[in-house]
This record gives sequence, structure tokens and C-alpha cells, in this order.
Amino acid sequence: MWVASSTELTLKPTAVALGKFDGVHLGHHKVIQPILPPALEQTRRKEQENTPTSSPTQPTQPPEQTYSTVVTFNPHPLEFFTGQPRPLLTPLDEKVQQLRSLGVEQLVLLPFDKELSALSPQDFVEQILVKQLQCRRISVGQDFCFGKQRRGTAKDLQLLAAKYHIPVTIVSLQTYTDHAPTQETPISTSLIRHYLESGEVKNANLLLGRPYTLIGTVVQGEKMGRTIGFPTANLQLPQNKFIPRYGVYAVRAAIVSETPDVTTPDQNLGVMNIGNRPTVNGSKLSVEVHLFDWCSDLYGKKLAVQLVEFLRAEQKFPCLEHLKTQIQLDCDIAREVLRPKC
Repeated sequence: MWVASSTELTLKPTAVALGKFDGVHLGHHKVIQPILPPALEQTRRKEQENTPTSSPTQPTQPPEQTYSTVVTFNPHPLEFFTGQPRPLLTPLDEKVQQLRSLGVEQLVLLPFDKELSALSPQDFVEQILVKQLQCRRISVGQDFCFGKQRRGTAKDLQLLAAKYHIPVTIVSLQTYTDHAPTQETPISTSLIRHYLESGEVKNANLLLGRPYTLIGTVVQGEKMGRTIGFPTANLQLPQNKFIPRYGVYAVRAAIVSETPDVTTPDQNLGVMNIGNRPTVNGSKLSVEVHLFDWCSDLYGKKLAVQLVEFLRAEQKFPCLEHLKTQIQLDCDIAREVLRPKC
């Protein structure tokens, strides 16, 4: 997949899905679907079938090639306006991996700066979408807003783009059934973040359409775990990765291949602790994974760790022996959670 940090570097013309797309969750999938090549080919075919011809032998023009393109913003608009770093569910490498798996051909990162934020909705359409990206088709979510002070709505985009004969698909908000049997809740990045902050991993995974995953390089730690019989792999995560609730999780982990975006199919079961390690007076965040029945060296390797279930909150124990007892209990519970269901 081609990744461009400016519109000058993009492959053109484009079929564009617009949005922030942090998490690339199930709602985002629906927004992206209309611009994917198979969907476009099907649409073109229907248009050709419905176009009258002067004779049965009249030749038809081959369809124009367009590049399925996700257009998002860098940095995140909230980070630009607040000046505060914005932890992301899917930092760039993960976003690229997820978009590629959906069949997207190109990711464009619009530099979100003072100039871009000052564009009116009309100027955004004319300057960015028409002139710079040469859009042929656009897809957005129902709640999409754009332009200065977010004045432009999805309906506004549809009307403005129509002046340039660019069709805009407005995708309805995707919902799921919440705890109440009859209550449907819109799928959103903020709701997924809320679930992860609360330790409600199953709900977060349901909205993502996949397990929430922490991907990082195994680095040297203090080797405290092996002294009590539970050696751990210490993960160094991207600085802007969103960290879920501190505590212990049942996880599945796999080694990421040196080939970009390829993960080994073999998954290893284990437990992961996220927190400051209060029992040993830790003062900074650590992410440690203990893999069951694993004895090989992992230093320097990249691990993708899928969160399956939150087991308990972080707590301080009176001594290492109590901690050891609790970790053994965590492992027993995790094995049961991760056991294949019939």
C-alpha cells in the first residue's frame, strides 16, 4: 500500500474515504467499503448497463483507473488544537496494516496545520479533493464534519462535490446492541477507548472486529519475573499507543516476522501485566508478558499481543511470595479463559 505524507505524492485519480479512522473499527470498514476496487467495478458495470448505446456494436470506453484511498489527518486534529499528544488505538504502522488487509491501495496523511484548519468547506472540496487529489468518488460517515470550525457536514460535502460531478456516499452510523437487549449504541473510537480504559476488553474487541493488540519490541527488563518463576518479555511500545486499563490480562501473542506486516501464525498463550509494578516500588509504566510453556530467547523480537480478557486490576502485595501466588492464580484463570471452546 502506498503511503503519502502530502497530496503532491499521491497516486491519482482517487476514490476517497475521508475521516480520522483511528482504530479502523467496524464502523470504519463500512465507510471504506464503497471505495474499494471490487465495489467500484460493480458500480461502473451497473452504470454501463444502464447507459443506452446507439448500436449494439458501439465500443465502450474502458473505465478510468482510480486508486482506493483513505484520507486522514496528521497529527490528529485534537492534538493540533490542544497541543497535547493524542494516544492512538492504531499508530501509523498498525493503521497501514489494517487498511492493507481491507484492500485499500493508498493512505494519504493530510498535514493538519493552521492553513488546513482555516479552509472553508468549499475551499476544502475545491483545493484538496478536486484539484490536489483528483477525486472521482467519495465516501464518508454520517457524522463526518470538515472545514473551518467543522462547519461542513456530510450533506454539505455531497452538495459541494455534486458541482464537480463527484458522487458522495454517506454511510449510516453502525450500531451494536448494548447491555440492554433493545438499546443500540453507535460504534465509535471514543466508545472503544472508554471500554479499554474500563477493562471491558470483550466489548472493545467486538466493536473493533478483532482483538485489541499491543505490538512492541522485546527489550531488557529488570529480570524480576524469572526470580519468582515467571519470566516475562518486556515490551517497548510506540510512544503514541493507547494504553488500556492497568492490570492483568489473558492474552495470545505471536512473533511478528521481519517481513513487513507479517505475523507468524503460531499463537502463544499467556498473561500480560500493564502497570507500574507497585509491589517492587516501580515508578514507570511497564508492559510485561509471561508466555506459558515458552523457553526461547525473545530479546529484540517484535511481539503482537492480543488482549482477550481483563482478569484483575493492578494491586500492591505485601511481599514477593504473595505476588508469586497471585500470578500462579492468574495463569490458571487465563488458561481456562483461553481454552478452546467446543
